[in-house]
Amino acid sequence: MGRSYFHLHLVSDSTGETLINVGRAAAAQYEGISAIEHVYPLVRSAAQLDRVISEIRAAPGLVLYTLVGGDLGQTLEAAARESGSPCLSVLQPVHDLLQSYLGAQKAARPGAQHMLNAEYFKRIDAMNFTLAHDDGNLPDDLEEADVILLGVSRTSKTPTSIYLANRGLKTTNLPLVPGVPLPPAIEAAKKPLVVGLFASPERIVQIRQNRLSSLNADESSLYVDRSAVADEITASRRLFVRNRWPTIDVTRRSIEETAAAILDLHRDHRMKFIAV
Repeated sequence: MGRSYFHLHLVSDSTGETLINVGRAAAAQYEGISAIEHVYPLVRSAAQLDRVISEIRAAPGLVLYTLVGGDLGQTLEAAARESGSPCLSVLQPVHDLLQSYLGAQKAARPGAQHMLNAEYFKRIDAMNFTLAHDDGNLPDDLEEADVILLGVSRTSKTPTSIYLANRGLKTTNLPLVPGVPLPPAIEAAKKPLVVGLFASPERIVQIRQNRLSSLNADESSLYVDRSAVADEITASRRLFVRNRWPTIDVTRRSIEETAAAILDLHRDHRMKFIAV
C-alpha cells in the first residue's frame, strides 16, 4: 500500500512549538499516513491571519491553532468552515477545564510559557554547563552536576545530555573506554545522579559501523568487532552493578524516552537531599 498525505495547518500566535508537538504526536499514531505541515508562527494581526487563510483555502486540510485573541480565532474558524477544513483550538479544552477547576479567568498572553523567567535562565545555565562538560570533559567539581551519564561509545550520551539540559538539568557524560579507569571523583560523587546507559552489542556495532562509514575510516578495528563490543558492554554493566547505579537499556529507546526515564530517576534521587 502507498502512503497517503493530508495538509495540516498549524496556526500560532507564539513559536508554534506546542502545535507542532501535538500535531506530530497525534499523526504518528496513523500508519501509512503523513502530514504535510504548514506552520504559521507569530500570527497576531488580522493582516497576518489573512495570509494564513489564503494558504488554507489553496490547500484545504486539518487546522489546529493556538490564538489567545478571541477575534482571530473566530475569524480563522469561520474561514476554515468555508474551505471545508476541520478546525480545532488545541488549548481551549484545557483552558475550559482549568477555568472550571480554578474559578479564574485566563489572561490573554501569547507565548506566556516562553517568558524570560527564572526557569528559562535555569535551562540556559544548564545548557552552557552541559556543552562545556560533554564527552569526558569533567568539571573540577562534579558536585555541580545534576546528572552524570556513563556508557560505552555510541550509547546516545551526548544527545540525551542535551535534552536533559533543555529540561534544566546540568548534565555531564563520560565514555567508558576499555583499559581506561574511571575517574575516582565519579564514584565519590554524592549530589549528582549517576546513570549507566547500555545497548545490545548488535545495536552498538551497527551505529559504530555507520559512524566509521561516514568518516571513511577503517572498519576492521576492535571498535566494531562484535565480540569486543560485547565485552565492553559486559564490563560497563558490571561497573554499574558494583556501584549500584541505575541503568537504562537504550537499544530500542528514543532520546526522549531515555531522558524521561532519567528525569523520573532524578526526582527520586533529589528526594534524598530534602529534609523530612
